[in-house]
Amino acid sequence: MCRTLFALLCLFAYPGTPASAHAEPTIPTMQWAGIVAPTRESRTEIVNQGFSIESVVEDTAYGFVPAEVLDSLRLQGYEVTSSLAASEMNPQDFPDQDAVYHNYAELKAELDTLVTLYPKLAHLFSLGRTVEGREIWGLRINASAENAESPTALPGIVFMGGHHAREHLSVEMPLGLARFLLESRDPAVIDLVNRRDIFIIPQVNPDGSEFDIASGRYQSWRKNRRADNKCAGVDLNRNYSYQWGTGGSSKNNCSDVYMGPEAFSEPETQAMKRFLESRPNLKVLLSFHTYSELILYPWGHTYNDLTNARDLAAYRKMATTMAAWNGYHPQQTSDLYVASGDTTDWAYGTLGIFSFTFELSPNGWGGGGFYPGPGIVQKTIQANLKPALYLIDLADDPHRAVAMPETTLFFGR
Repeated sequence: MCRTLFALLCLFAYPGTPASAHAEPTIPTMQWAGIVAPTRESRTEIVNQGFSIESVVEDTAYGFVPAEVLDSLRLQGYEVTSSLAASEMNPQDFPDQDAVYHNYAELKAELDTLVTLYPKLAHLFSLGRTVEGREIWGLRINASAENAESPTALPGIVFMGGHHAREHLSVEMPLGLARFLLESRDPAVIDLVNRRDIFIIPQVNPDGSEFDIASGRYQSWRKNRRADNKCAGVDLNRNYSYQWGTGGSSKNNCSDVYMGPEAFSEPETQAMKRFLESRPNLKVLLSFHTYSELILYPWGHTYNDLTNARDLAAYRKMATTMAAWNGYHPQQTSDLYVASGDTTDWAYGTLGIFSFTFELSPNGWGGGGFYPGPGIVQKTIQANLKPALYLIDLADDPHRAVAMPETTLFFGR
């Protein structure tokens, strides 16, 4: 069936068997549960034991947990307000209701189309291969570069999505941003694109995303597809090396927040490391996740504020400015709970890149959680275009944000 850039797309299987395919590992019995955890410290403690917090409502944390870990938490005296099998959380089948979302092959086809339509602006490249042998695709938008590898003196920024498999909206957001930047005829947007080196990596974890939808029914899968003797997968957003394993992750490989056997143990995080280290012009990073409508900034591994007061002031100003536009809540990552080994702590702590995490819509499970349906896609993209343009503009010097009036648009100079 023919497809156009904005057509509703139907699901088809990943073509061929990856060269590194392996026997199917065990899928642990997972529960969706609510646990009373009113403080960031109590939330950190349950995460340390293997509970993957996905939202916090008043004094209760909700998320996924291996059944045996939930039993252990009960025995320790934690109040479990609700629980049910994770398999019961997925009333929507894929693709009929959610055909607007892109599987791996469709995503690649969309990126190819953009490169074909805008050959002087868009350059496709691979960051490397996954556990199962899929390419991790990146799109470079640069008006002066001849290809994806051409050196440049332009300030750089990177947008990424799809670290976590079930967060399909986090893939659509960077893809939608790429379309907007390439298709816009607004002179201010064109001028901004001409002055920046923009990288978009829509799907860091294609193996996990494909697994989540392969059966025609969502699996609520979060991790990559590393094979293991007991349970599959590593949480890629707990696998970066900066303060890895110091809290807010788990050594239990059946946990959704399993940190891996060592930092950068996974080919997906190794690919991100190589890419970011090879681009010294990158000054800003935005990692899209779902859900809860939050703007998060370092640190995640500690409750302490940044010791660099100048950077902290810039982070706070940037976060509150963007929150005024998209309606999200700005805060330090660890205000929710400690999370070590994540992308933004590593990018900022190791490379000095100003890094943010956006937890996209909805703001809770009542709005669909990880699977909010097709109607939210364009609304979410539109809500986050202005923050994205603002970050692109600040890629030359994020500290400029402190002196900018909050009413200043990205082109207001």
